[in-house]
Amino acid sequence: MAASGTTPRRLVIVESPTKARTIVGYLGDGYDVEASVGHIRDLPQPSELPADMKKGPYGKFAVDVDNGFDPYYVVAPDKKKKVTELKKLLKDADELYLATDEDREGEAIAWHLREVLKPKVPVKRMVFHEITPEAIERALENTREIDDDLVDAQETRRLLDRLYGYEVSPVLWRKVRAGLSAGRVQSVATRLVVERERERMAFVSADYWDLDTELAAGAGTGAAGSAPFKARLESVDGTRVATGRDFDDHGRLKKSAQVQVLDQARAESLAAALSGSAKEALTVSSLETKPYTRRPAAPFTTSTLQQEAGRKLRMSSRQAMRVAQSLYENGYITYMRTDSTQLSGQAVAAARRQIGELYGPEYVPGSPRAYGSKQKAAQEAHEAIRPAGDHFRTPAQVSGALRADEFRLYELIWKRTVASQMADAKGRTATMKIAADLSGAAGELEAGSWEKTPAAAGFTASGTVITFRGFLAAYEEGRDVERYAEGKDGESRLPNVEEGEAIAVERVEADGHTTAPPPRYTEASLVKRLEELGIGRPSTYAATISTIQDRGYVTNRGSALVPSWLAFSVIRLLEEHFAGLVDYQFTAGLEADLDEIAGGREDRTKWLHDFYFGPSGESTGEAAAATPGLKSIVDDLGDIDAREINTVPIADGIVLRVGRYGPYLEVAPSVTGGAPEDEPGRVSVPDDLAPDELTEAKARELIATQGTGDRELGTDPETGHTIVVKSGRFGPYVTEVLPEPEEKPKRGQKKPKPRTASLFKSMEPTTVTLEQALRLLTLPRTVGEDAEGTPITAQNGRYGPYLKKGTDSRSLEREEQIFSITLEEALEIYSKPKQRRGQTAAAPLKELGEDPESKKPVVVKDGRFGPYVTDGTTNATLRKDDSVEEITPLRAYELLAEKRAKAPAKKKTTTRKTTASKTSAAKKSTAASKTTAAKKTTAKSTASKSTASAAKKSTAASKTTASKTTTAAKKTTTRTTAAKKTAASAAKSEPAESTSAAKKSTGPTTP
Repeated sequence: MAASGTTPRRLVIVESPTKARTIVGYLGDGYDVEASVGHIRDLPQPSELPADMKKGPYGKFAVDVDNGFDPYYVVAPDKKKKVTELKKLLKDADELYLATDEDREGEAIAWHLREVLKPKVPVKRMVFHEITPEAIERALENTREIDDDLVDAQETRRLLDRLYGYEVSPVLWRKVRAGLSAGRVQSVATRLVVERERERMAFVSADYWDLDTELAAGAGTGAAGSAPFKARLESVDGTRVATGRDFDDHGRLKKSAQVQVLDQARAESLAAALSGSAKEALTVSSLETKPYTRRPAAPFTTSTLQQEAGRKLRMSSRQAMRVAQSLYENGYITYMRTDSTQLSGQAVAAARRQIGELYGPEYVPGSPRAYGSKQKAAQEAHEAIRPAGDHFRTPAQVSGALRADEFRLYELIWKRTVASQMADAKGRTATMKIAADLSGAAGELEAGSWEKTPAAAGFTASGTVITFRGFLAAYEEGRDVERYAEGKDGESRLPNVEEGEAIAVERVEADGHTTAPPPRYTEASLVKRLEELGIGRPSTYAATISTIQDRGYVTNRGSALVPSWLAFSVIRLLEEHFAGLVDYQFTAGLEADLDEIAGGREDRTKWLHDFYFGPSGESTGEAAAATPGLKSIVDDLGDIDAREINTVPIADGIVLRVGRYGPYLEVAPSVTGGAPEDEPGRVSVPDDLAPDELTEAKARELIATQGTGDRELGTDPETGHTIVVKSGRFGPYVTEVLPEPEEKPKRGQKKPKPRTASLFKSMEPTTVTLEQALRLLTLPRTVGEDAEGTPITAQNGRYGPYLKKGTDSRSLEREEQIFSITLEEALEIYSKPKQRRGQTAAAPLKELGEDPESKKPVVVKDGRFGPYVTDGTTNATLRKDDSVEEITPLRAYELLAEKRAKAPAKKKTTTRKTTASKTSAAKKSTAASKTTAAKKTTAKSTASKSTASAAKKSTAASKTTASKTTTAAKKTTTRTTAAKKTAASAAKSEPAESTSAAKKSTGPTTP
């Protein structure tokens, strides 16, 4: 029964606790805001199905593929309590507002909430793309129904990914390695990275030469004395000089290239001629000036935001989206998952107004700018990512309220948005052609061994002068690394000379170049490429890149993405046996088909049937009709040679194999001079060696330094065990060979492990001695004990030598210290503050005396998130009103005491939550509200703190909401998968929600 009274109760459900805390202040009395904390139900793993369903139609996928692709959903065990809370709140509500995000996933979350809660009151779908008072007010006035087409599209995507992953991944488990995964988008993204590495591996470099030249206006011209300018050698005797772009990836000149390639001798002879006899024999042959106009980039979409955050802020895609999510939920920017570049009328007005105020009226164009989307399926109902509100807050206005990463990203978004509505940058571009007469320099040119001594050379110089900066005063878009960047000039000035006037050589040198392989993808350039191909949704790119990194398919080297050898095996198997599924055009077509379903123009059931079983005569989906069907592909795989799939040829007799414990080289006996009947040798491949770096020469170097087998050093006189040196993934090491046990170990009994120790960096596997090996095998070495009796040990690890005392580790400078460091030296190291490896301790900003409670010296330090006070054990960040210069010792002691007092907060939260859930809503008192007010995060807590009258109006439902929102904030947010939970228990306790009679759900699994 709904709550009685003059003001109706309205329950508003969002997916995020942070979003709930922000939106609550914009709603008046009568609204209770609660977070669902992401998805509340999903497809379970088949192994988690109830016993009576495992052998039925849902047993393979938790989807009945023979009856309309009917999914079976369960409420996740960790969401059952949340569902109970929401149902209890709904009993006291007169209306239910579902205010989840406005994209497909948010629409599906809203649908699931309605299906699970089964409300008996009116349900309204409330959407907004920014969290501001104006936007929330407009959303309340313009509610709608749940869009079933959007829900259909998201459910189809979820089922598609389940079918794809559950059919293809087991093949990878059997033929490559257990625990691997394949996915609709992740596999294609991995293929792009692998293909780029293959190009680098096949690349053959070529050498070419040109001149590094600086010229200046001649002595007799009006521009004499002006600054020198750069010029590029363009031709010799009318034939163009080769540059890097004239060579193919095999080191040969392209067939279309009508050029001459300069070698070192010819380039040096030209330099000698131009700095000698022909130094003053240059004239301006032509001069062309054109007006220059540059327009600003469009406002951010999800994709371009990730790209620019990567280029300018060095943020990963995952980090950029996490920070953007926080900015959105706290009301600083609009919704961050969008394909649209459009701005609302209010936003355009705000930007133009701010441009005039900050830069001047001349920077405001005559009419507002409008941008069209490059994506044919862009969600134009959304806006571009921009600062929230009808009046933009400048970065300076929000700097005190945001963390460092949030501020940097907000500033980037603000600049891009404002610049998108600013005037064009204006200027002029000049191109100068210069002719050099070499007829008098035959003597210098003889050293070049020319077939015909050149008589002339041509140079080109160009420059751009900006006369009005326009949008560049606020923002300039970043660029990815380009393969061929020569000849790209920035803003520069050329001398004011006329055609026919003299030019002199200021400096000239022969300059050698080697062609470079195509650059590896960065996260930014991979996102750009995926978007160009139309693969996946920009909103899922961050999760996709995170997935291929977490799976071990791709690692980062700086900003570059380097594929692992494991990725090579996976992609080879997919290309050879699932070619259609990793085809770029096919994958892009899947995305287009999903857009058709979202628009209500395609039937989801028919489309899924065509994708899985193969197209029928009535197929309409382009991608689904382009393959024979996933099931038939898997059923007709035939034999797959796992050994061949996991093999990469390196040289004659040398191949790389991807094994269970990592990649290794398999070396034929003929390579090392062994007999033909000998077993092939094995050599470990270092983890940090990129695939394109494993050349034949590098492989032979590894074989020479590591050997192809174990090197026996001798016998340990104490144990009688043979000591050998081996090579492993993390470098060479010594170990002992344990004799085989006389009796077979009993079940559950652990097999004894041999002692092992890594070689020092100063040691070589081919020269290490038995004495050195035995000394290494004594590690870790006990240095001594501290005053409390805790032992201190010295040992070697993957990241170098270190000391260990309990759980406290400290790095040592040299490996030799492991055997030489004394107890006194170790205690001195532990007496100093701990630093990261390679860092030195920074001097404190201020010293504040001894803390009365801990009896330790208190200092102010500068940390990653700003200044803080510390006594070496407890850290407390300075508040907004505290400054380093003015903070007193008493204030510092107070901050540290507050920080220590927060330790039992979890217990208090648990107790309050339990009490709240058991207390009858009708019997809750105002005093109870005051007791928990400090911890509440919902609308009622805000209202009760504002005025006494608001506290009296607070109802039981709002109090319960406040308590539960705090609890929800501690749970894992956004899209917790039910696949990781026990579906059987969920099905027994929630039979109504677990049935598949209805339909829809979205899953959090990233494709």
